[in-house]
Amino acid sequence: QVQLQESGPGLVKPSQTLSLTCTVSGGSITTSYYAWSWIRQPPGKGLEWMGVITYDGSTYYSPSLKSRTSISRDTSKNQFSLQLSSVTPEDTAVYYCARDQGSGSYYGELFGSWGQGTQVTVSS
Repeated sequence: QVQLQESGPGLVKPSQTLSLTCTVSGGSITTSYYAWSWIRQPPGKGLEWMGVITYDGSTYYSPSLKSRTSISRDTSKNQFSLQLSSVTPEDTAVYYCARDQGSGSYYGELFGSWGQGTQVTVSS
């Protein structure tokens, strides 16, 4: 069974770039038709899908975050990463990585394995 683990700083200053990494074990991120998403949950709010990177390296982003979001991968380490630029306190949230069970252009709705989540606070 695939397992995911998020890592990265828990505190980021406003205007800086938030960077998180998700390490995958029990399966390869390049397995055909697998996809890997980032999702966040601000305090008191629902889950928000941010974007996905597929097994072949294609990326798709939420329109509301596209201008500030970048997802990349390191296949040698079986990891994928999130960068969110120009953060504000509104980006404070628990950030999750997950295996996305979508396909084609339909991502961000159905997920399999999840990481435990990591709290990121944006504050000076």
